[in-house]
Amino acid sequence: MSDYAVAQIDEIDEISDGRCPWRPVRHHFGITSFGVNAFTGKEAGDRLINEHDESEEQDLQEELYLVQRGRARFELDGEQVDAPAGTLVFARPSVKRTAFAEEPGTTIVALGGTPGKAYEPHGGELWLPLNHLYESGQYAEAADRGREEIEAHPEYPMPLYNLACCESLAGRPAEAVEHLRLAIERGEQFRSMAAEDSDFDPIREEPAFKELIGR
Repeated sequence: MSDYAVAQIDEIDEISDGRCPWRPVRHHFGITSFGVNAFTGKEAGDRLINEHDESEEQDLQEELYLVQRGRARFELDGEQVDAPAGTLVFARPSVKRTAFAEEPGTTIVALGGTPGKAYEPHGGELWLPLNHLYESGQYAEAADRGREEIEAHPEYPMPLYNLACCESLAGRPAEAVEHLRLAIERGEQFRSMAAEDSDFDPIREEPAFKELIGR
């Protein structure tokens, strides 16, 4: 395995959760020490960054954005900031932020991390493209489409947990328990989450589930 890797941003495939498409840079390189993604607006006016802040998130991330090419317009707590290529924009967790492309092909590289806390990759890149299926009640399709890739990256507990949720709701108790077990092995917090999560109501009386969550 090489100690370095090289890629053009456009060589990294875009993925989407139905909102702003992005390129999972961290996942592409297998980076585990910090989060980094890239966002490209194909046309002027395209939203690059979903409007959000980090104040309600568990990780309370600080984020740094680099306009790699083109020109972007940031909105930071309601204030507009013009950001041509080469501009760096830093936002603390409480700042509500979004960004739009002012030119076709505008690309932003975003880096994030939590002050005073070691970075922990969650593997959201694997799950978010499937989330619209979960939200629309297509649990079996979400499980079928996600299982192979999620199982190929067992280091991420959250996608395993979400896969178990879908399998439970799709009437697949054995698969649900197995993937939940793997998630708990990688993150003990998922045991208590599963105990309260209504997604597991269909299998709550299964002996294997009761044994797994200790009830």
